[in-house]
Amino acid sequence: MKNHQDLRQLLHQIDRKSYPAYKQLKDVYRFDGYFLSIDHVQGDPFAAPSKISIQVPGSQAAFDEWLYGTKEKKTALTDYLLREFGRALKGFSFQAKGSGKSGLMAVSHPGQEVLERTACDIEDKSGKVILRMEVGFPANGRTVNSRELEKIFFDYLPVCVNKVLLSSSELHSSPQGAKKLKQVAELAEDQAFLRQELKRLGLVAFVANGAILPRESGVSQRPMKQAVPFQSPEEMEITLQLPHHGAISGMGIPKGVTMIVGGGYHGKSTLLKALELGVYNHVAGDGREFVITDDTAMKIRAEDGRSVKQADISLFINNLPNGKDTVHFETEDASGSTSQAANVVEAWEAGSQVFLIDEDTSATNFMIRDELMQRVVHQELEPITPFTMRVRELYDQFGISTVLVAGSSGSYFHVSDHVIQMNQYKPYEITELAKKEAAEFPLPSVPVMPVQRPAFDRVFRQDRKFGADGRVKLKTMGMDGVSVNRDTIDLRYVEQLADAEQLTALAQIMKYMRMQVLDGRLTLQQAVGHVVKLLREKGFEAICGGSSGVPGNLAVPRAQEIFACVNRWREL
Repeated sequence: MKNHQDLRQLLHQIDRKSYPAYKQLKDVYRFDGYFLSIDHVQGDPFAAPSKISIQVPGSQAAFDEWLYGTKEKKTALTDYLLREFGRALKGFSFQAKGSGKSGLMAVSHPGQEVLERTACDIEDKSGKVILRMEVGFPANGRTVNSRELEKIFFDYLPVCVNKVLLSSSELHSSPQGAKKLKQVAELAEDQAFLRQELKRLGLVAFVANGAILPRESGVSQRPMKQAVPFQSPEEMEITLQLPHHGAISGMGIPKGVTMIVGGGYHGKSTLLKALELGVYNHVAGDGREFVITDDTAMKIRAEDGRSVKQADISLFINNLPNGKDTVHFETEDASGSTSQAANVVEAWEAGSQVFLIDEDTSATNFMIRDELMQRVVHQELEPITPFTMRVRELYDQFGISTVLVAGSSGSYFHVSDHVIQMNQYKPYEITELAKKEAAEFPLPSVPVMPVQRPAFDRVFRQDRKFGADGRVKLKTMGMDGVSVNRDTIDLRYVEQLADAEQLTALAQIMKYMRMQVLDGRLTLQQAVGHVVKLLREKGFEAICGGSSGVPGNLAVPRAQEIFACVNRWREL
């Protein structure tokens, strides 16, 4: 293994040479207290920046094992270190001068959610800290400017490493810093405890009193200033004793069918959106730290034009006029109703125990069919069994709960266990009133076939081969989707993807699945289960082919989003 003096000497040797000379630097170098690994060198100064990683041995980092002793605490600690490292880099990025991306120094920039990322990790046993980042190797035109890169490696980076990645630094060892580390771990423990309490108490979600649900704007996920704090209705308020926070009160949403109603702009969809993202933990100060949702919950919506492969939608759609099979339904251009039916069944297949549905993003004919329409168009002429006729059975027979936002149809009053009215962002429990009024408008008795659990035995494969050299081109298109060898997978309407790095991770997972497990032998449930287990036990090293091949811009998606991505891959 080389040391930092070897690196300095190499930098001097290649100065003013053609830019590809930088590739000679690819290696691992020992610095005082850490190792610097140059994993990938960009082809020219205008290309994507070079990838480097910093490894601090556990004996040097020396963070108390209690801070990362569970998965939740480790994720929270690495998230905190990543944010602090990003702040430390801001003062140095582009201080080294040159053309193109010369002098860029960057790490992942997390949002409000606390996600497990490859940008920063801590090994469970040794306590070694690994941080992955990007650096734009400086150039004059397309000529190596190694004197500027020397500043990055020997002047700028050591300051950031010593400030953030060592527990002995002033940032962490001062009374205020030690308190902050403790708070990060305690919040993670409290959030994990709340998730377990949901299961014990038979709840699908908990929303703490005082939570700030509205966001700053459509392009900012920060909490809205001067927003109305959430306050639970008395009838639904529960108090829990958290390990560190102590007593906390808020609204517990029980399992079953829950309806959220109210006028427009009164906070219905805002509450549902908070529940959607409550499958993830949030940072302190977000306002939704204690908005916790069953982590299998899935947002269900219509998705006109999506691809559907071999989905059993017969629960909702039968006897199509063209005789098309709905037990093994396929289409490259799904309608609103068929896409939403497929989304329900696919979420069920993915193990979701809670469906989150907003009337505004649903297909009307999938959700309801009123009495007048049933009189005009007889039931035997309508192939769609609306969700209102199935939602009760889904819970009673299979334990799948639904939280539904509705503003125009009262049909679901008849089948709901709880009805919450939002009035000026304040929730009111109105179940008794809703049931009383619903009794005046009885639903017509319509015979429907009983719910049958789909087989979930779908097997996927792709016949078209990748290139002979085995290379696969991956691309992430923001939050819209991913491309695998120019096969675009549209993920715009998979609404619980919270970070573009989750989409980048999905692209890597799709590549792995296509090459390793989507070979026609495993069902989709078995294939995704294999990947989830692999990620849990070995991380992305197993997916990306070793630690040196792991990009620093991946965030772990849920199993539900992996299912959703495979289901939308048209080329399978």
